[in-house]
Amino acid sequence: MKKVLVTCPPMLGLFNEFIEPAKQLGLELVAANTTQVMTEQELIELLPSYDGWIIGDDPATKKVFEAAVQGKLTAAVKWGIGVDNVDFDACRELNIPIINTPNMFGGEVADVAMSLLLGLTRQTHLIDREIRNNFAWPKPAGMSIEGRTIGVVGFGDIGSSLVKRLSGFNVRVIAYDPGVEGNKGYSFVERASFPELLGELDALILTCALNKHNFHMLDAEVLAQLKPGVLIVNVARGPLIDENALIACLQAGHVAAAGLDVFEIEPLPKTSPLRTMPQCIFGSHNGSNAIDGVRRATYKALEEISGFFKEQCNDD
Repeated sequence: MKKVLVTCPPMLGLFNEFIEPAKQLGLELVAANTTQVMTEQELIELLPSYDGWIIGDDPATKKVFEAAVQGKLTAAVKWGIGVDNVDFDACRELNIPIINTPNMFGGEVADVAMSLLLGLTRQTHLIDREIRNNFAWPKPAGMSIEGRTIGVVGFGDIGSSLVKRLSGFNVRVIAYDPGVEGNKGYSFVERASFPELLGELDALILTCALNKHNFHMLDAEVLAQLKPGVLIVNVARGPLIDENALIACLQAGHVAAAGLDVFEIEPLPKTSPLRTMPQCIFGSHNGSNAIDGVRRATYKALEEISGFFKEQCNDD
């Protein structure tokens, strides 16, 4: 039985459901004590006792892997699609087989993006808060989505799932993604190279992976190109946005509101000025955490890490 540490919060939320299926694959799952990420030092101390690791958004650095292989670790899987926190080069150097689980929950994350966009346009979050907290009966004038121009950065699994959902709203979509060609059959989708046409957008939604080329792609200079009163939604990765620059734009009113499921630092620090902005909607990096999607990604992760262990046994 191979002992596997699990540090992925969505998987931990349904942890007991996966214990027996994992045993059938020769895996003993151990739940880490975490709500979002573990520290590098915590991982360095823990991982040498485990044969495998199912990774969340933890700092899966070279130092962590070097410490782990000094112990028992011989395989890992990054749960989900995002791999910006994982040093794959270190894994290759240390001969640790590793893979992620892409295309498991594009629809679920797209649902969250749509919910944030709709909440911002109709201010349902503000209405709810005022009724609950102040016994008020507010009637803010919302914004119709129909006829608007929506920018989507990232036209992969999540982005195309989002465009599918937008298809019923009679909108114009401008899709940005250098790795994808064409409009995938959606006549209302135009293609552009970022940051072209930003001034025409009523809303900008980020659904792309984070890499060294797009860190802080929304900085002060790019944010200034957006139309005054624009809405911003991010269901991808926090560091795609220069958070200080976004805060300044929100304070100035250049960006009307933001729906953020992800942040540069997670959990969101208590001192963040974002907490003082009632026009915004915040999430807890929870876009993929729908039961069906979690199950798909988890069973894929278990299958992959079990396969790595079997290959190692065959090689021996």
